[in-house]
Amino acid sequence: MKTICASLSAALAFAFCSSAQAVPVPYSNAGTPNTQTYVFTAQATGDVMAYFAGSNADYMNQITLLVNGVATGISGLNNHTSAYGDQLNFGSVNAGDVLTFALVNINPGNVGPWYSNASMNADGYQHIYASAYAGDSLIPAGIAVGFEDLRIGSDFDYNDENFVFTNLATETTDTNVPEPASLGLMLIGAAGLVLRRRAKRAK
Repeated sequence: MKTICASLSAALAFAFCSSAQAVPVPYSNAGTPNTQTYVFTAQATGDVMAYFAGSNADYMNQITLLVNGVATGISGLNNHTSAYGDQLNFGSVNAGDVLTFALVNINPGNVGPWYSNASMNADGYQHIYASAYAGDSLIPAGIAVGFEDLRIGSDFDYNDENFVFTNLATETTDTNVPEPASLGLMLIGAAGLVLRRRAKRAK
């Protein structure tokens, strides 16, 4: 009886988590460029999987992967022909490898590509929004990534193409917040100015 109750509780918890974190994970500041930067690395040695999680884009695109800056040559999950839950295996990687996803435009063919590493984008903007995803009946738990497929001046809603990737670790930085080292230097400089003013007053 206890086992059945535990199983039912786990199933209900999983269902609740899945509905609470439905794909695509919404970007809460639509219309404003995402200021987060992301570094994706392989969590473990093994396959990196991509799952198609929907699209509302007119453009035709597909996803590909660079490992440590080198193209894998594997691409797919066309947003006009893929069904929710369709998967693509990018092959085996080593734990700690740097993984950069790229959205490649097929039609009209003159846009992007847009990379998960914002510094590689020709327009200088962040074209992804990423968040943890709990999983559902078709897509396992992983990192949900929504792409913005328009160039500069877009609507920045980050839901044009949506994927969930597995075997990922994520490091996130907000580019609007000073880095700890920069913040420390600013505080030291401010303290120096205060001490200098006090010394002048003492004289």
